[in-house]
This record gives sequence, C-alpha cells and structure tokens, in this order.
Amino acid sequence: MSEYLQNMRRNYQCDALLESQLGDEPVSLLQAWLLQAIEYEVAPVEANAMFLASVDGYGRPHGRVVLLKALEAEGLIFYSHYGSAKGVDFVLNPYAAATFHWPGLERQVRVEGVIERVTADESDRYFHSRPLLSRLACIASPQSQPVASRDELESRMDQVQQQHVQSVPARPQDWGGYRLSMQRIEFWQGRPDRLHDRINYLKQDSGWSRERLAP
Repeated sequence: MSEYLQNMRRNYQCDALLESQLGDEPVSLLQAWLLQAIEYEVAPVEANAMFLASVDGYGRPHGRVVLLKALEAEGLIFYSHYGSAKGVDFVLNPYAAATFHWPGLERQVRVEGVIERVTADESDRYFHSRPLLSRLACIASPQSQPVASRDELESRMDQVQQQHVQSVPARPQDWGGYRLSMQRIEFWQGRPDRLHDRINYLKQDSGWSRERLAP
C-alpha cells in the first residue's frame, strides 16, 4: 500500500495565480473561486464543504467537514449545536481554521481566524429556511453525545415529529450560527512540477497585507 501511495502522481496544470490577478483584499477572490467551484464541481461533490479545525482545552486538534452557509466580508458562516464537540472547543479556544479543497480546479483555500456566534435573529432566519425534517432532526439529535443505538435516535425523531404535527418547530436555543472571522487567507493554485502558486493575505489594522509563499 505504501509503495502504491508513493507512486501516485498528478501534474497540476489547470490555471495560475499571478499578482496581476489579485486585489488589495482577499474576500472578492474567495467569492469568485467559490462561485467557480459551484459551477464546476458536479454532484455529489459539495463545493461549499470546508474542513473545519478546532482545538480543545488540552491543546488537541479536532477536525470535521461542515457546510459553508454564507460568505461575508466579516467571515465564514456555518451552523451547529452549541453543545457539540466543536461548540465546546470554541468556548475553550475561540481560534479555528477552515480549508476548502476543489480538486477539479486544482485549488485550495485556507482561512484562519476567531470564532464568534452570529445573532439570534440570523440563526432564526436560517433555521426556518431549512426543510421541515432537517429542523426536526436538529431538535431530536443530541449532537456529539452518545446514543445507545440507531433505534434510539430514530425513536427520538419519531417523538419530535409527533410533538410538532400541528405546530411550527422553534429553533433550539442550543443551536445556531457561528462566524469564523478571516484574519488569514491563503490561496493555493496547483502548478506543473510542484511549483505551485501560494498567495497569503494577512489582516492588519489598516487593511490587508499580501505576500507570495514558496510552495
């Protein structure tokens, strides 16, 4: 297996990332790359999927894939239970990182920053935009907590469905949105012979600084 992995090779040659293509701030480029990924990637690939890394109170990293639900100048928005494993991590250590990988375009974007909760109104609006069964599953699932079996989980879902036959489910108070502020953004474009393009933006008090990194 190791030999097989060592011999895997791909020569990237889709595009380039040159200084002449860049602006003074990175958000517009991230928006453009995300739109291109959405147009390019085909199901079942989710172009808005990002690998989210957090750190717990013992300094141990944890990672999982979540879905980006909004891209703003202030940061990346996603939703989760506040009592989930990542929610607990964010309370203990508010620093987090997200990575987008769009293999069809031979691109990667890394975002680092500080986590904060979005407002209750923002969480309410998104919660009520979701399909009904997704909202009910959100209520039924004690995210990241142990459950005895799949049957227990489905039983909880059945109970929640029965409770809301004639009522609109309200957003659970322990569920809502997070914003990952963008303090560092690195754009990676695959290039031939591993001489990849890496452009790094750092947030400063006066705006953004930009630098090219060696691959």
